[in-house]
Amino acid sequence: MQIKSRHHLRADEIDELEATIEAQTGVDLGGETYEMVELAEEPFDVVLVDGEADVVQFAEEAFLTVQGANRHEPTRGIVTVDAGAISFVSDGADVMRPGIVAADEDVSEGDLVTVAEETHGKTLAIGRALVDGDEMAGDAGKVVESIHHVGDDLFEFAV
Repeated sequence: MQIKSRHHLRADEIDELEATIEAQTGVDLGGETYEMVELAEEPFDVVLVDGEADVVQFAEEAFLTVQGANRHEPTRGIVTVDAGAISFVSDGADVMRPGIVAADEDVSEGDLVTVAEETHGKTLAIGRALVDGDEMAGDAGKVVESIHHVGDDLFEFAV
């Protein structure tokens, strides 16, 4: 990924970012420094929190990266998958109903969510909910579209 520009966020931008992340995930980032890294030819930018790629910015929508979710442990917007789904989700597959063991009932269709594995609670992917949280578990169908996962370019991003 090629960096187009870098700049520190203003105090009002930091406040807005922290409020958004906390509302979506329950995470208080509480960083000392926030730096926007604008990327060339990517549909997202990255926000470094204390030097770590903790937040991804899609157009007007910010959310935790996989690394950020594992570093800060979200309490909201979590979809949990069983051991059988781990290899698929880690490779970027969308999340299917049979693999889901739990989903935050406050998730609405269209929300960004963290996809975690059930044994250790580690985040495997970030995705967009295709249905409400209370409709996720079941026998068939795709329920979360994967947009960032372990091992992808964003996961490997380093400044």
